[in-house]
Amino acid sequence: MSDQPAEAQQPEQMPAAAQPNHDGGPSAAPGPPPVPAPPPVPAAERVRLAARRREETDYIFHYWPALGWTILTFGIYGLYVFYQLVRRMRDHNGRRLELLDAATAVAWEQAGRQGLQQELAPSFERAAGHLAVLRQMTGDFRDPVIWLLLVIVAGIAQIVAFVLLDQDLIKHSQAEAGAGHELSVIYSRLGQQVPSDQGQVKRPDNYVGRILATIFTFGIYMLWWYYNQMDEPNKHFTSSWAQEDHLVNAADAVS
Repeated sequence: MSDQPAEAQQPEQMPAAAQPNHDGGPSAAPGPPPVPAPPPVPAAERVRLAARRREETDYIFHYWPALGWTILTFGIYGLYVFYQLVRRMRDHNGRRLELLDAATAVAWEQAGRQGLQQELAPSFERAAGHLAVLRQMTGDFRDPVIWLLLVIVAGIAQIVAFVLLDQDLIKHSQAEAGAGHELSVIYSRLGQQVPSDQGQVKRPDNYVGRILATIFTFGIYMLWWYYNQMDEPNKHFTSSWAQEDHLVNAADAVS
């Protein structure tokens, strides 16, 4: 007989999934593995994707064909025109916010690599303030379907919508121009030339004069007001495309 005491053998513990169920019921099957979150889209790719969406958001009107179809359809096509006027301003603002925000993120990363973040911090802060205005506008009540229903129910809603759309274009163009100017300064310091779009700021309409003209002409003046609602955003959209292309190229160059 050995003088060494026998060491107690410790049984290995079974995995929890393999242990018997003492309650008498069947063992619970293991749940499905968690689905991994998709990787974040790089900021430079966000810039490219936002620029490619311009054909979806920046609807360009042609006044005379739109007027002709409105007459031929006894006003029905005019409802579609009104819907697009509201929708395109809302969607253009959202797309431009995404593009400018992504371009700012690209520039911030590159400024960090070049050791310029502290020097350019004031420009980044001012750009963030302008982007905050665009971001706040995405929460405004601009659902095109609801506004279309309001116009069908009460025609005066059309005048209210035109005043709001004009104010939206003013606020949007001011914030967009401010952010574009700061990004022009930032990218210039990073070695890339991006033109500023300061010339896009719109002046407010004479709303009282337009409403009185609409009343005294028994609604005929609305045809001219429709023309302005089509033409002014058209010019704003097309003038912003050139700067978008420069931003895409600059973001690609520094990323």
